Amino acid sequence: MLFRTLIASTFLITASATAADFSKDSKAKSWRLYGEEKAKFSGKVVDLLCELAGDCADNCGNGHRNLGIVRAADNKLITVLKNRQSSFNGGTEDLLPYCNKNVDVDGLMIGDDDVVKAKFYQVQLIRVTGEEKWNKTTRWTKRWKAKNPEAKGKGAWFRRDPRVKKQIAATGYFGLGHDFDKKYAAENE
Repeated sequence: MLFRTLIASTFLITASATAADFSKDSKAKSWRLYGEEKAKFSGKVVDLLCELAGDCADNCGNGHRNLGIVRAADNKLITVLKNRQSSFNGGTEDLLPYCNKNVDVDGLMIGDDDVVKAKFYQVQLIRVTGEEKWNKTTRWTKRWKAKNPEAKGKGAWFRRDPRVKKQIAATGYFGLGHDFDKKYAAENE
């Protein structure tokens, strides 16, 4: 259900939703991604499942749900799938302290209007509307380390994550079983 909600919400951000120029005064760092556009705007942080399906939880699900922003300028639901970190982290940890609050955000809209008519948002900076100080969206790694003290070490977090390791142990690296992994390894040595 959550996956379908996320996919549905991604397609809510159509070309018409990004027609306005939100790049003015943006300080977002470019990642030089295809279809990337700087975007600075105000809106309200919301729980996507609550917003789309009426399935609401206290405090936006306490970090167990994907969050987004209802943009004030056009009332469009913006799916936030990424924070500013380069280690493939989502934006939920950084949005959660702002659950149901009005915020200003600065980041990148990413996607291709010509192919899928949809974009998602990479939030890089956030603040409560009306405040001066911007906060960098870098909470994810610190929170992950605090939740997973046994996963110390070097390298990418996902190679040490207990949830990822458990899933690989159960279904293999491709999710197709260990026999498939062995066959693949033998065919691609």
